[in-house]
Amino acid sequence: METLGYVGRDGRNYFLRPKVLDLGYAYLSSMSLWDVAKEQMEFVVRQVRESSSASVLDGTDIIITARVQTQRIMTVLVEIGTRLPAHATSMGRVLLADLPHAALDDYFGKVVPEPLTRRSITSEQELRVVLKTVASQGWCLLDEELEEGVRSLAVPLHDKQGAVIAAMNVCAHASRVSAERMQEEFLPPLLQAAAMVDQHTVSKA
Repeated sequence: METLGYVGRDGRNYFLRPKVLDLGYAYLSSMSLWDVAKEQMEFVVRQVRESSSASVLDGTDIIITARVQTQRIMTVLVEIGTRLPAHATSMGRVLLADLPHAALDDYFGKVVPEPLTRRSITSEQELRVVLKTVASQGWCLLDEELEEGVRSLAVPLHDKQGAVIAAMNVCAHASRVSAERMQEEFLPPLLQAAAMVDQHTVSKA
């Protein structure tokens, strides 16, 4: 390893050289998007001790494509293949926020947002304002709009051109985790995980 330039030596002690990062990039590039996403979701779950999901947009719904659960009991039964209304999910709003204007108009032409809880936003005008905020800040915090007592925080995953191709989130019970705590403590590791997935996508280009 020293001869190849991956480690250096100071007397009897060895230390890593920057070239060792090449090994990490090679490892990431050999994995599929969802392999890397699930690996990073496991990292997030270990950090925050809450469940994490990833999804893609399909019509007016999102489809769960990856899931890493914590040991806590959630009231929302979510598994791979589950479909949820995009307007009432944090991941759905992250995905909708990146749509071109024409595609977003087409979405609102097809969907009639239904109230799932008393907090659900169903007004197209309000949803468009929310989506603009999500697009500008790069994440979405959903507060008990999909199910009473459940909060979720989502971030986008990008392709090599920078377009949003999927979303990753963390869910938690509102009684246990405040919205402020989700933003302060859960958002940084979630963004870090998403950046690693994006890095994989770029390395595959």
